[in-house]
Amino acid sequence: MRWKTLNSKYLIRRPWLTARRDVVQLPNGEINDEFYVLEYPDWINVIAITDDDHFVFVRQYRYALDLDSTELCAGVIEPGETPEQGARRELLEETGYGGGEWQEIMTIGQNPSTCNNLTHCFIATGVKKLQDQQLDRTEDIEVLLLTRQEVLDLLNSNTLKQALMLAPLWRYFYNAE
Repeated sequence: MRWKTLNSKYLIRRPWLTARRDVVQLPNGEINDEFYVLEYPDWINVIAITDDDHFVFVRQYRYALDLDSTELCAGVIEPGETPEQGARRELLEETGYGGGEWQEIMTIGQNPSTCNNLTHCFIATGVKKLQDQQLDRTEDIEVLLLTRQEVLDLLNSNTLKQALMLAPLWRYFYNAE
């Protein structure tokens, strides 16, 4: 059932956008001469919960949708990092929280038909404030500490828009019940 790549050409290679156009042959012999793939590094996100049962969320502006978005801490796995190392680094940099017990709960793809990366989703319990945020120059992130009920209210009100964060949150609350 695999497709055969007959040709591949990069259209753009930038730090945050790499796209290529492939010519592929399907198992039935048909040729699709215009199949586009977006290449990204693997990503992480973290459901981080403090000792006093508060969820560490972030709020940041999302230009493409023109909205202030409430989200889990998330980011890119840097070259040479394991998914857990990337998750721990991102949580510490974006929120100042760290430590605790960590578990990867799922690995998902945002759109496997056109994107080549995966998102590794973690739960970190017992996290504590360890430092101030260490944001990149293009990040403007507000840290939020939310109660369990506030997170459930966000889920049920259709406020959260990031599908890669909704999946692990729904799994977490489904398994917690």
